[in-house]
Amino acid sequence: MKYAILLASILCASQAFASEDDLDPGGTLNPDEMSLKRSVDLAREGKVDMMICAQGYVMTKKGSHDDALTIFKECSKKGYTHAMTWMSYMETNGFGGPENPGIAADWDRRAAEAGDPIGALNYGLDLLRGHGVERDLELAKKYIDEAARAGIRDAIDVQEADYDYHVVTPDADNWRYDKRFY
Repeated sequence: MKYAILLASILCASQAFASEDDLDPGGTLNPDEMSLKRSVDLAREGKVDMMICAQGYVMTKKGSHDDALTIFKECSKKGYTHAMTWMSYMETNGFGGPENPGIAADWDRRAAEAGDPIGALNYGLDLLRGHGVERDLELAKKYIDEAARAGIRDAIDVQEADYDYHVVTPDADNWRYDKRFY
């Protein structure tokens, strides 16, 4: 009985100090702290980390391209190189805007210059294809070789094929690299 009175006193005292907002009788079901919307809001505030950057991938796959771009842009500003390669993917495929091979190649270059081996492979392929940049076989080899030294299998395959990018390009994408289309 003593404990019941003590507990009732504590509950009454806590209610006396509670604000109006704290008195939600149903509580909050599914709070926003781990939602995709919250990740976008944090990115808009410049508060990104690896987990928020990964949410951009989820948003891309579900078709929320504008939200994905918001996250990838902020993550890229903070130096997350994988976000840079995703920015290139978005620009290459026209997700969130028209296709832009030049901007896509620039994102690949930035990722490569920041030390990302996938960025190096992608920029090397851009240079081999002349996609978004002037074709430059010697510079392409430099980037492909860098990616191969990092163990990227596709880069090794391109090296072994005497720098023929077709070994890593699906036939369905060949039209994209045909100069008649841009």
